[in-house]
Amino acid sequence: MEKYFAPSELIINEDGSCFHLHVRPEQLADRVILVGDPGRVETVASHFETREFDVSSREFHTITGTYQGKRITVQSTGIGCDNIDIVVNELDALANIDFQTRTEKPQHRTLTLVRIGTCGGLQPNTPVGTFIASVKSIGFDGLLNYYAGRNEVCDLELEEAFKQHMNWNPQKGAPYVANADIDLINQIAGDDMVRGITIACGGFYGPQGRELRIPLADPQQNKKVEAFEYNGLKICNFEMESSALAGLSSLLGHRAMTCCMVIANRLIKEANTGYKNSIDTLIQKVLERI
Repeated sequence: MEKYFAPSELIINEDGSCFHLHVRPEQLADRVILVGDPGRVETVASHFETREFDVSSREFHTITGTYQGKRITVQSTGIGCDNIDIVVNELDALANIDFQTRTEKPQHRTLTLVRIGTCGGLQPNTPVGTFIASVKSIGFDGLLNYYAGRNEVCDLELEEAFKQHMNWNPQKGAPYVANADIDLINQIAGDDMVRGITIACGGFYGPQGRELRIPLADPQQNKKVEAFEYNGLKICNFEMESSALAGLSSLLGHRAMTCCMVIANRLIKEANTGYKNSIDTLIQKVLERI
């Protein structure tokens, strides 16, 4: 029996677009570049030879066009794994649900999703300006724990090793470890990106070990994170979206990965607030390789 997606579960706007993104199925390319900042969508699309579609809704800005003959959609997500939940589910719905019948399409359409972001480096070999490809992402956000099949797409051994190393407080919720698509990592990362483990945090301050006026529950968190190693991989960086992207994409049958430019190194306490000009180098690499 075909599964029917009720109007309350899959909200479709009057113009036939999905609820939050305001994108219609025919406007979505198979190759999708995700960025957090809506303003960065224009930076990516400035390299396109042609444009066919441009829409903005809240923090979600979408442009579809062509680059060197490749049809590409660039989509902003805003900040955080909660927004990734919206974006990935709606992109999958556009690809794999018939909006007329509200049923799943008989043939699965696989999307290639590459997130280009910024992050905080955590190791001596990740100074400001480094490009990092997230091979595995540890989710502090807990998002994937709400979905069936979570254990089948996660690295459970790494999860346990990490919890033991951190003396993990269960009040924080269970961390999960999602894997990026390894073929896509090899395609995009090449030999000029550092490969490692990324932590996706549920916030920018306390969850990433920043202390302003509220004391931290675990003042030693970042030192323990920096010292963790698993099968030759170290935790290279903090950001806020990679775990949800990798995990949801695995559950939905899409290829996904995150690559970030380091704009602050937490170990040596340096930062570059003028990164917006230099991130275009990473954007061009991804456009060439996607």
